Amino acid sequence: MAAFGLGAPSTERHENRADSEGKLSSGLKQRHVVMLSIGGSIGAGLFVGSGQAISEAGPAAVIAYVLASLLVVLVMRMLGEMACAMPDSGTFSTYAGRAYGPWAGFMIGWMYWWYWVLVLPLEATAAANILNGWFPEIEVWKFCLAVTTILTIANLASVKHYGELEFWFALIKVVAIVVFIGCGVIAIAGLIPSVHVNVSSNVFGHGGFAPKGLAPIAGAMLTTMFTFLGTEVVTIAAAESENPAKEISRAITSVVWRISLFYIGSIVVILAIIPWNDESLIKVGSYQAVLGALHVPYAKLIIGALILVAVCSCLNSGIYTASRMIFSLAERKQAPAFLKQTSRAGVPVPAIVASTMAAFAGCAANYLAPAYVFQALLSTTGSMALLVYLVIASTQLRLRPRLEAAGELKVRMWLHPFLGVLVVTLIAGALIVMIWTPEHRTEVTSTLGASAGLAVVGLIRQRWRKVR
Repeated sequence: MAAFGLGAPSTERHENRADSEGKLSSGLKQRHVVMLSIGGSIGAGLFVGSGQAISEAGPAAVIAYVLASLLVVLVMRMLGEMACAMPDSGTFSTYAGRAYGPWAGFMIGWMYWWYWVLVLPLEATAAANILNGWFPEIEVWKFCLAVTTILTIANLASVKHYGELEFWFALIKVVAIVVFIGCGVIAIAGLIPSVHVNVSSNVFGHGGFAPKGLAPIAGAMLTTMFTFLGTEVVTIAAAESENPAKEISRAITSVVWRISLFYIGSIVVILAIIPWNDESLIKVGSYQAVLGALHVPYAKLIIGALILVAVCSCLNSGIYTASRMIFSLAERKQAPAFLKQTSRAGVPVPAIVASTMAAFAGCAANYLAPAYVFQALLSTTGSMALLVYLVIASTQLRLRPRLEAAGELKVRMWLHPFLGVLVVTLIAGALIVMIWTPEHRTEVTSTLGASAGLAVVGLIRQRWRKVR
């Protein structure tokens, strides 16, 4: 493996470093990784945002979810192939660097860190708004500061604390979705006396299955694609478990049923119970609309609590993910060296603090600067999901021959290289479609522009270091 530059850092490499540098702990237990792999990709977008996709495409939105799910499953399989062979906290950023050169890892690593830094204030604000609704006497910014500080402290304590929090966050989300789908199935079967569900009318009686034609399915697919970003976090977290390759393999092989059950199952239940053109899907969100139709008491409070858990989970994972990515960049000498320092517990304290401080700066910009300033920053990550998937797919296609020659393949991508080429083609096509679509054009050009700028910086650094 060493001959190909693919292997994980050797024990000798770690022993030659100071105790305060580059040694992450392996404190995540199997149950942490398992639950993270199950619930880590479930965000507030499923509970609220799915109504937007349904309103765009009607019942045909289920096709968008199926296609997006298939694409994510294929991408995760490709990532799993690389991650099982060479577990690393830098995951696809590290692999891109090995496939194309340091500039590629530099570009996608910093873009990914930047994405999470901008997402953190959004999630903190969402949590603060929910809490402010319950306790209006306390200002939103105070809740925002409190939630972020609490989760930052948990991350600073140890990776075990992060894993424990995420375990319970994920468990609550999973149980809620299973109960939601179960209640929906019972209602559809006609077993709730006070509720009458006409599936045929709801799905086909309001303009048909595709009331706006097939074109909006592409737009809905693009909308749904971003709800899946976060699935890849398990490959980062598993690198801090006792048996990274085993945990990654288990998580990757279960991704099919997880996405099928949670996302597609939820959308099918929503479409069967609520007409696609019902205004409540947008006004209150898809899950709350269904619970209201089923006469579930305190539906608003229940969904509010569930969304609070989802955004806190995303915030918790965001702090963890951003810190590990910038830690990995520092290890590869692509970020300031002090960011690779760790505590005695194996926690990258400077990386966590730097990521959180950047998030607080983003939060301040969100509140104090003109609205267009933060929106302009946010637009640079608007197509982040597609960019990450494209990098993963193209990297796997390039690294596969080297991994195969080294005999390190433990998980294999199906029908290589045909499905990999198909994934790259589909993502490139989706980006082209978005550029031609006025409502998506700015986010694509901003993301690609920022990526190109970072790639140029990465190339300059790479050549400068060679000359040096």
